[in-house]
Amino acid sequence: MPRTIIGYALRFTGRHQAGLAILSIAVFLLSAAPLELQRRIVNTVVDRGAFETVLWLAMAYGAVALTEQSLKLALNIYRGWVSENSVRTLRIRAGDSARSAGCTTANDAGVEISVILEEVEPVGGFTGISISEPLLQAGILVSVMSYMLYIDAGLTLLALAFFLPQLVFVPLLQLAINRRAQSRIITKRGLSGEIVKTAIAAGNGWSRVEKPINRVFALNMGIYKLKFTMNLLMNVMHHSAVAVALGVGGWQALQGHIEVGTVVAIVGGMGKLNDPWGDLVNWARELSVVEVKYRLYADAIDHLSRLRPDAAGQAD
Repeated sequence: MPRTIIGYALRFTGRHQAGLAILSIAVFLLSAAPLELQRRIVNTVVDRGAFETVLWLAMAYGAVALTEQSLKLALNIYRGWVSENSVRTLRIRAGDSARSAGCTTANDAGVEISVILEEVEPVGGFTGISISEPLLQAGILVSVMSYMLYIDAGLTLLALAFFLPQLVFVPLLQLAINRRAQSRIITKRGLSGEIVKTAIAAGNGWSRVEKPINRVFALNMGIYKLKFTMNLLMNVMHHSAVAVALGVGGWQALQGHIEVGTVVAIVGGMGKLNDPWGDLVNWARELSVVEVKYRLYADAIDHLSRLRPDAAGQAD
């Protein structure tokens, strides 16, 4: 097994990752076009220009939006297929390894159940977005920020300054989430083993199951608190940036220093940056958590491989 989830995705789904990358590039190349069309429409209306111009610009906006959304639909369906195919492959591989090894203890059986039923879901699901998601979201960020800097660098830099604190608190909170996610996986594996032991013992000993259940609950609640605190801080930063863009940009427009359409484009750009930035943070968060789950999955497969009778014979 490759050492990392990205290595696994490239080795076993490399051809499909290339196709997803092409679709992602096509989507982010269109991302700044709606902002420019909005700016031109607003400026034409404010300057009392020809209605025909507004109509053609509006039609162009609709065509670009339809094309962008159609490409996103194709991208998401393709991602879904890659993810589900990977989940199926990982389950089959885990099942084959378990059958070849022959699980001799309740703990081994518990690990097998946990791996096949649950742990492969996030690992396989991540392969669909492993390469295309950061490419898409980073491409949108670069395209939109470049356009915003082009139309008004000063106002854009002032608004983007509110993103800087996220470079500090996001990694710290994510590190705490990762530690809890790893503990949760290990605890649930132990819980699976206790359930198998209890079933073998004809229903006795359920009291041993209660402690790991409470442990999983506490870990999940800790993850929820950290994740939603991170989301709150990110939203506060975003809305603060929009408020600054509206206030400073509105004052400059009243003074005649910039066009109203420029303010609209900058504010629209801030809104368009929020989703890809949040998606990129979510991807990084998911990568760090799935990386832990993938290593545990790979370790489990290696462990089951060492239990095979032929492996034992070779060791002798």
